[in-house]
Amino acid sequence: MKARILFVEDDPNVGAATKKRLEEVGYEVRHCTDGLMAWEEFQHRTFDICLLDVMIPKKGGTPEKDNGFELARQIRKRNDVIPILFITAKSMVEDKIAGFKTGADDYITKPINLQELVLRIEVFLKRTKNMVQASQAAKPSQYVIGKLVFDYNDLRLHDQIQQKSVTLTQKEADLLRYLCDNANKALKREDILFNVWGKDDYFLGRSMDVFITKLRKYFKSDPDIRLETLHGVGFRFNVPHAPNVSTSLP
Repeated sequence: MKARILFVEDDPNVGAATKKRLEEVGYEVRHCTDGLMAWEEFQHRTFDICLLDVMIPKKGGTPEKDNGFELARQIRKRNDVIPILFITAKSMVEDKIAGFKTGADDYITKPINLQELVLRIEVFLKRTKNMVQASQAAKPSQYVIGKLVFDYNDLRLHDQIQQKSVTLTQKEADLLRYLCDNANKALKREDILFNVWGKDDYFLGRSMDVFITKLRKYFKSDPDIRLETLHGVGFRFNVPHAPNVSTSLP
């Protein structure tokens, strides 16, 4: 699968040329010319890395420059893993420090050397992939949820009282694992969609509601487990105690 790049550059000529070269070497590039457009794209699509020009307008057509730092802060609040690389004509130490404080991972100065840019992108993509794999490996695969035992690797939800098991789909298991890892917390709809489906849009939201309904049916045998709807916010997975890690599944 092609790595997906969010590329923000308000100069149409530089933007078009850089986008073309990056696509030629195999990336999927979404080019935005202002901060507002880029933030909308980030909220509704999944990206692997962000390339942000420092001096960009926040809204198309407005003269004031949002210098990219605020966009980086917004992105970092939503995703603390995705690499953020600033592309800038500025080389002052103060500007670099300001960028790193927003959560940026690195800088590259203009004029852009495409070979250097591609090499840096590859380094950060590899690093992020390793971090995600390590994070997934560190998560438990089995959880005790009240009277139920959930085995993520086997896609199985077992009722210890009735001695019955349900086989889950992969997406049901992904959703349940996220709920277990965030039990008894108010979870926003958009955060669930980003973490389980990879992006937030209307149709995926409708799909999530179907999966929520399915999980509620699985929890009916234990009245202490409730998947509560928080109107205007999202959901809360209410359990008497945070799910414990199980050492074995019957």
